[in-house]
Amino acid sequence: MSDTEQYIRPTDIDERSTFGQRVAWRLEAIAWDLVYWWPMKLLGPDRASNTAGWIVKRIAPLLSQSKTVKRNLRMAFPDWDEAEVDRVAKASWESVGRTAGELPHLPKIHPYEGNRVETVYPERLDAVENSDNGAVFISGHFANWEVMAAVICRRPVDCLVTYRALNNPHIDRRINKVRHEYGIGVLTPKGLGTRELMRALSAGRSVALMNDQKFNKGLAAPFFGHDAMTAPGPARLALKYDVPIIPVSTLRTGPARFRVTIHEPIRPEPGLEGDEAVKDCVFKITEFIEAEVRANPEQWFWQHRRWPKSAWKAAGV
Repeated sequence: MSDTEQYIRPTDIDERSTFGQRVAWRLEAIAWDLVYWWPMKLLGPDRASNTAGWIVKRIAPLLSQSKTVKRNLRMAFPDWDEAEVDRVAKASWESVGRTAGELPHLPKIHPYEGNRVETVYPERLDAVENSDNGAVFISGHFANWEVMAAVICRRPVDCLVTYRALNNPHIDRRINKVRHEYGIGVLTPKGLGTRELMRALSAGRSVALMNDQKFNKGLAAPFFGHDAMTAPGPARLALKYDVPIIPVSTLRTGPARFRVTIHEPIRPEPGLEGDEAVKDCVFKITEFIEAEVRANPEQWFWQHRRWPKSAWKAAGV
C-alpha cells in the first residue's frame, strides 16, 4: 500500500477553508520546511533533540500557554512550592521540544534495531499477535509518544493507530509520511475512526488510542484527586469485542532514546457488566495514567487543559 493510499484526512477541515486560509497553509508549510524540518534533519537525532529541547525550554515559558502548564501542576501537586512547579514546567517544555526535534528522525529511531529503544515485556505484544482477537492499546502523551506506536506495529502487531489531524494539510501529510516510514502502517484520524476501529477489532486486528486528554462528553474519573472528563471509547470497544486493554508507557532515557513498557492488561472487576464495567475500566485506565505521570512528571504533556476552568477555580490555582 502506498503512502497516498494510507493517508486519510477529514475532508471537513479542507472544505470549510477559504482561499486566504489555503494560501496561509502553503506559506506555513514553506516556513515549516525551511525554519524547522530541514535544519533539524541536518543536525541528526541526538543534536536535534538537544537543540530543540534547549530552544523550547527557554522560549515557551514566556508564552501564555505556560500558565496552563503551571495551573495543571498546582492542581496535581498542591504540596509543591513555586520553585518546583517552575522547574517541572520548564522540564516539560524541554520534553515537548525534544519530541519536536526528534520527529524528523523517527525512521532512524528503530524500536528493534540499534540501541535507541528498549522494549520491556515485548512478549505481551507477541501474545496479542498470536491470538485471534487483537487488543485495545491505550497510552498517554509521555515523552515522545510517537515511539509507542512503532514499538507495537514493528513487533509486528497488526494495529490501527489513531491520530489528531492538523488543520494544515501540507504539514499533516508530511508528518503522516514520516510515520509510515517509521513503520506505522494504518493511521485513522480522530473523528473519522470509530467505524474503522470497530471494523478492525471485528476482524481480529488491534487498535491503539491515547486516553489521557479531556473529553467533555466522557466520564468523570478521579485524576490527581480531581474529576477529569475522560473518553470511555477505548473501554467500550474492548468490552464490546471482548479483548484486553493493554496500557503502554514511554520513558525518555536520553536524547532520542527511550524505554517503552507493555503493561499487564486491564479488565473490569468480575461480575461487572455494561456501563458499570465501562466505568471501572475508565477509572483503572486513569489510575494507570496518573501513576505514570507521578513517576515522571517532567515527561507528560501538561500543556493540555486536562481539567475545566471551574476545577482550577475550586482548587484556587
